[in-house]
Amino acid sequence: MGEKLPKKAYEKELYRLQAELVKMQNWARASGARIAVVFEGRDAAGKGGTISRVTQYLNPRFAHIAALDKPTDRERSEWYFQRYVEHLPAAGEIVLFDRSWYNRAGVEHVMGFCTKQEYGRFMHQCPVFERMLVEDGILLRKYWFSVSDTEQQARFESRLDDPMRRWKLSPMDLESITRWEDYSRAKDDMFTMTDIPEAPWYVVESDDKRRARINMIAHLLSTIPYHDVPEPKLKLPRRPASTGYVRTPLDMQTFVPDHAAALLCPVEAVPAARRECCVLQPMRQTGAREQLGIAVARR
Repeated sequence: MGEKLPKKAYEKELYRLQAELVKMQNWARASGARIAVVFEGRDAAGKGGTISRVTQYLNPRFAHIAALDKPTDRERSEWYFQRYVEHLPAAGEIVLFDRSWYNRAGVEHVMGFCTKQEYGRFMHQCPVFERMLVEDGILLRKYWFSVSDTEQQARFESRLDDPMRRWKLSPMDLESITRWEDYSRAKDDMFTMTDIPEAPWYVVESDDKRRARINMIAHLLSTIPYHDVPEPKLKLPRRPASTGYVRTPLDMQTFVPDHAAALLCPVEAVPAARRECCVLQPMRQTGAREQLGIAVARR
């Protein structure tokens, strides 16, 4: 892959691409396009971080992340694709699948969570299912994030020591270390059966997370026929003159304590009266509201 992408170059290009993603979303809303993007790959391959960068500036009302938990007992009795169908995009929407129906071809198959018959049925039905989506007009894009075993190991180890990211490491992730070749074979079989012209797989080399994010977003944009959509010109109205409204006294409202004040100077430098205010203010406000209640009751 070459040298790692420098942070400055990465941030500059990422911001430019994110601006293009906003344009793409505006086009989708105006045209009624439906965009579904599948993110698959090894554990710790960088899927979640890339999804975060894709959605960072998008309107969350029209850009959704579908990250489904393990199926319920009821969902296990449904047609396998059924619980994913309800998350497919409507007109003007973008849906990013953080893992998808391909769980059956990967973790479920390798870990024995599905039968051989269920696995075979999935491999037969999946290309048909995806052709139906594309024929109906959904813009389906599928990305496989590829990470080396040494880089995956390093990322797992960093998560063990980071309490902020420890939740990303599950027993299933650790199991994938000992089943590396099993997952490799499963991925090869999956590509053989589901890498179809209507919905091909695109592989993202992700040992360098910055490169992976830039490459994936740039490619996605190159495959969507979006264009600039003229924005309506907006003009802020002039604020009208006051009509006599009097704001409710501030001491009748409960404000959160000014925790940020302690960050501006050492605690010792904050006057004792100011520190006490954080404790006494809610009590004073409660008293003020009680007095107002008494006054209203007497009217």
